Amino acid sequence: MTDSSAFRAPRYLRNAHVQTLLNSQGPRKWRARRILQDLDAQSRVLVAQDGTRLLAEHDRAPRDRSALVILLHGWEGSSRSAYLVTTAASLLAQGFDVLRVNLRDHGDSHHLNRELFNSTRSPEVGSALQGFIDGETYETVFLAGFSLGGNFALRIAADHGEDLGLKACIAIAPPIDPAHTMDALNAGFFAYERYFFRRWHESLRRKLACFPELDYAADLARAKSLDDLNRLFIPSHTIYKRIEDYFAAYALVGERLSGLALPSYLIAAEDDPIIPITDLARIDPNENLHIETCRYGGHCGFIENLAAHSWVESRIQQIFSAHLR
Repeated sequence: MTDSSAFRAPRYLRNAHVQTLLNSQGPRKWRARRILQDLDAQSRVLVAQDGTRLLAEHDRAPRDRSALVILLHGWEGSSRSAYLVTTAASLLAQGFDVLRVNLRDHGDSHHLNRELFNSTRSPEVGSALQGFIDGETYETVFLAGFSLGGNFALRIAADHGEDLGLKACIAIAPPIDPAHTMDALNAGFFAYERYFFRRWHESLRRKLACFPELDYAADLARAKSLDDLNRLFIPSHTIYKRIEDYFAAYALVGERLSGLALPSYLIAAEDDPIIPITDLARIDPNENLHIETCRYGGHCGFIENLAAHSWVESRIQQIFSAHLR
């Protein structure tokens, strides 16, 4: 693990909650809306080998470097989340094409697959990406993800990185031990638990509207917290009967990332109010995994100024540009 001195938050932006909120709200959200108006994105449906369909948006850079960056959003985010859009814009300006991928049941994709999203579904994402890459002619492919998308990115890189031909992978603030992340959500600033509860509840409602035969309206009406949703939906709509087994299935602790055979970077903030920084020590060392920690940054923020520009965008550019050589 290395401490990164590259990001130095101004004193007036050293509050972890301010960093976290500015990641996707306020100036960054407004800037993302303007960017989306100018992007000429091509909507794509990526098909996995098992028939799973994932909705994505393909952005092409003005100049061609024959390099693609695949971006994965966080839990209950989408391909149009502010942080994903502004990151995509910064990469496009450097000549990288970008593929912004929606995980199952994120964005406007609830109708594409009958079964519900769960966080263990990294194999379907890897397979869908394989189908896309096989149909393109990129010389270099990179993968990056934020929060849960970072967790997906590292698992995909470890399990399918060589098959996908990935050159490097970056994970920003990924959950390491999901059980600890849920504990942090329950014990921390109440607004985070409420936010994710409302987003997940709404997502499940939208799913039911697409597939009424799933017939879980009564369970959804009873749920008043994330713990309620976990208790009601994990045993019924995943292969895991115990919640702790489900969380363990997508944890990154121990030797889970031992299969990493490509340069991979995990960037985290010590003051992250959602992902406990102490969990990083529970990842077995791997010469291909480079862990960078910053004193400040909140959850996925790393905000440098009141315009909500994020240092992590330049760090992603720097890492991927270095691996083009």
